[in-house]
Amino acid sequence: MVSTGFAGLDLLATAVVALDEGFVVRYANPAAESLLDTGARSMIGQPFPGLFAETAEIQRTLGEALNTHWDYSAQVVTYIRPGREPLPLSCIVTRIDAAGMTLLAELRPIEQQLRLAREERMVSEQQANRELIRNLAHEIKNPLGGLRGSAQLLERELDKPYLKEYTQVIIKEADRLQALMDRLLTPHRAPRVGPVNIHEVLERVRSLLLAEFSSGVQIYRDYDPSVPDIQGDKEQLIQVVLNIARNAAQALTSKGNDGGKGGGITFRTRAVRQITIVRHRYRLALELQIIDDGPGVVEQIRERIFNPLVSGRDGGSGLGLSLAQTYVQYHRGVIECDSRPGRTVFTILLPLA
Repeated sequence: MVSTGFAGLDLLATAVVALDEGFVVRYANPAAESLLDTGARSMIGQPFPGLFAETAEIQRTLGEALNTHWDYSAQVVTYIRPGREPLPLSCIVTRIDAAGMTLLAELRPIEQQLRLAREERMVSEQQANRELIRNLAHEIKNPLGGLRGSAQLLERELDKPYLKEYTQVIIKEADRLQALMDRLLTPHRAPRVGPVNIHEVLERVRSLLLAEFSSGVQIYRDYDPSVPDIQGDKEQLIQVVLNIARNAAQALTSKGNDGGKGGGITFRTRAVRQITIVRHRYRLALELQIIDDGPGVVEQIRERIFNPLVSGRDGGSGLGLSLAQTYVQYHRGVIECDSRPGRTVFTILLPLA
């Protein structure tokens, strides 16, 4: 049960509304006023179920919560907004012990609930994928060593020089695969945390890309100068942005993008307030977006873009985005991709406080 005081609820970023036994609104915090786009004075004294399209269903849920003394899990409700589109919300009802008030309703936008669930799923999948890949890499390393050693022994026995070209192919390919396995198996070091100016990170990546793709790619800046320094590992953050932006530049200059005509990449930063990242609430966070106008991520791999060894480019290792996600998670952040032909947006959220 919730304590009788409501002063602390005024500071919550989550919308909460307190009801009496008749399900009439007796209190609404500022977050509820903002979410429902109406003042507390307008809500107080109004029947809570009447705010929603599912009046009878809400009435029944509130009655069960009141009579059984159990909390009720989230259910989807539709808030009616005169002159505007209905707003789908998640509603959780909790019994409280307060003078004249018996129920507390917590309201969240459905979009936020879906984003939280997606973030948790991505973190879980990434951990499982890393473990699977490490186990697979261990199994591959041993026969690779034997293959390379046998090729070296065979090369010593060959008396015709041109035949050694074939053993060299075996040795070089074994070395290449060995290097790939080492990258998969090497434990990623923990971040070396210190103050980092994210715009210095972006400028460093910008200079690297302009040197590598000297023609055909334009890189634009859309920076928020109010963004404070982030506590993080500068080298890891550079690698995150570089892996994503390099993929974008390669897509823009590929033959599949209208013959490799090129295009533009935009680095965009914003400071966002009162945001939840993987179930943790932060007063301030960095929203970093890397946007390109290339052909987009192919639909077949769109949902698996951060999985190891998944690549939409011929010859790609499929490790760049997986590594970027790992480093972002080290910084308690999340990374998402929204892509369609002509516009791909990678969004990174990192806590600043």
